[in-house]
Amino acid sequence: MKTKGFSDLYLVLSLVFCFVVFQGSVHGRLLSISKPKPDNAAPFARWLVSQSSWGVLNTISSDLGGAPFGNVVSFSDGLPGKGRGIPYFYLTTLDPTASNALKDQRSSFTISEYPIGTCNKADPENPTCSKITLTGKLRVLDENSSEAKFAQTALFAKHPEMKDWPKDHDFQIFKLEIEDIFMINWFGGPKPLTVEQYLHEKMNEHSFIL
Repeated sequence: MKTKGFSDLYLVLSLVFCFVVFQGSVHGRLLSISKPKPDNAAPFARWLVSQSSWGVLNTISSDLGGAPFGNVVSFSDGLPGKGRGIPYFYLTTLDPTASNALKDQRSSFTISEYPIGTCNKADPENPTCSKITLTGKLRVLDENSSEAKFAQTALFAKHPEMKDWPKDHDFQIFKLEIEDIFMINWFGGPKPLTVEQYLHEKMNEHSFIL
């Protein structure tokens, strides 16, 4: 009887623990912080970027007569807790995205809140399910630069399998130099948000951890 009572108690405590942990999680993944209020544009944008791990990267395709070419890609904006808001990518020139960028750097990168799991029952196109498009220049980094080393560490930390991707596939680290920000995170149209506000150093003082 004592053994059964202990087992029952253990089961109850385990369920309570799981409930407490997953109260702050989405799809089994712990979120770093609560989602900022929609009217707080800069922190909200930085939260959305840091909590995401992939998006759609659009480049200009000369092979398609200058038409935009969208591709699902993984990215990172920094180490856990030290995101800087700048998307870095690990791309192979065997793929159209990287080869396009080497010819024409004009690019845009779109992220949706929906994969994070915090849109509740809202459709991805619903304004309350936020989305952000960062537009600018997609530039390859000098592999010997300090920024490239920072970016590689950030990318491999968020996407560990990248370390084992084929060395003969000419993977290089790219950076999106942001020139414009378009974000919808509530009704009423896009939020006014400048690149300077988005990248402001004060934003780096917050913890945006995946």
